[in-house]
Amino acid sequence: MSQVNGVERPAILVEGLTKSFGEVRALRGIDLSVPRGTVLGVLGPNGAGKTTAVRILTTLLLPDGGRAEVEGYDVVRDAAAVRRTIGLAGQSAAIQEELTGRENLEIIGRLYHLSWPRARSRATELLDQFGLSDAADRSAKNYSGGMQRRLDLAASLVGQPRVLFLDEPTTGLDPRSRLGMWDIIRSLAAGGTTLLLTTQYLDEADELADEIVVIDHGLVIAAGTAEELKGRVGGDVVEFAVPDRSRMANAVAAVAKIGEGEPHADTETGVIYAGVGGRGSDALIEAVRSLDAAGIQTHDLRLRRPSLDDVFLALTGHAAEEEQDQPSGRRRGSRNRRRGQRRDDARVTS
Repeated sequence: MSQVNGVERPAILVEGLTKSFGEVRALRGIDLSVPRGTVLGVLGPNGAGKTTAVRILTTLLLPDGGRAEVEGYDVVRDAAAVRRTIGLAGQSAAIQEELTGRENLEIIGRLYHLSWPRARSRATELLDQFGLSDAADRSAKNYSGGMQRRLDLAASLVGQPRVLFLDEPTTGLDPRSRLGMWDIIRSLAAGGTTLLLTTQYLDEADELADEIVVIDHGLVIAAGTAEELKGRVGGDVVEFAVPDRSRMANAVAAVAKIGEGEPHADTETGVIYAGVGGRGSDALIEAVRSLDAAGIQTHDLRLRRPSLDDVFLALTGHAAEEEQDQPSGRRRGSRNRRRGQRRDDARVTS
């Protein structure tokens, strides 16, 4: 089912997908198309609908309208075929901590209907690939957080999926483990696996994704490469921190005239930034003079290229937060997530 009339089908195709939970419209008709062997980064603020979309694409949730295909299989009519085609790694490690790493992978292999000999050999292959061979026969509860995440990702690959869904694969990891996970994701993409990646880290999408879509209030509001999206901000950005939070409004007023559009201020961090188009160093000099005239002390005043954070602000009017998609509508932001409040996702098997 890879081609229709000689035309290559995308690995993932979504058209007009809708889903509501009571009065909450989680998805309002999103469209996605992911070519084979590429990485799509899915970003959006709190409650945008990203996780709802992933649950539908992995057959964990039925859509209300529209259609979605994975490798040519309809996620509703051909759910069993979709499950045989995909892998899913959720936001926190879905492993049995009382079992060893090897036992975890062997059991997943059996759930994928592999014979015991094949399940054992597949487990050995993945333990070696993910650098877990030395810890293979240790209880997973004694693994570090990074090791558990690697084991979880290994488990999602037991069935050798052609399409892999990664829902915040590096949440809660230390910087070293996070970079290690990035290397694994790159190797999977280089090997031809199609990946859909949701993340709360904007630099992660910038680093890993071939294409990025931004979802807000259940709609795709922007799509393109990281550089194309950054171009939506319009030129360079002047950024600085204000130590005295009581002077934030004055600082915004002082630099409002140098930028293109209203400057953005984060009252928690004290950071203010404003898009200045192509004015470059002239805008930076003007900002210094204006802030000095207003008697405002600043730290780390600089001119930089726009980031994906700036894209979020330009497109949505607020900073990016990771969603908590639940039918009850209860949500929490990325700050609480980093404090360890995470949910478990079911492992998808056939």
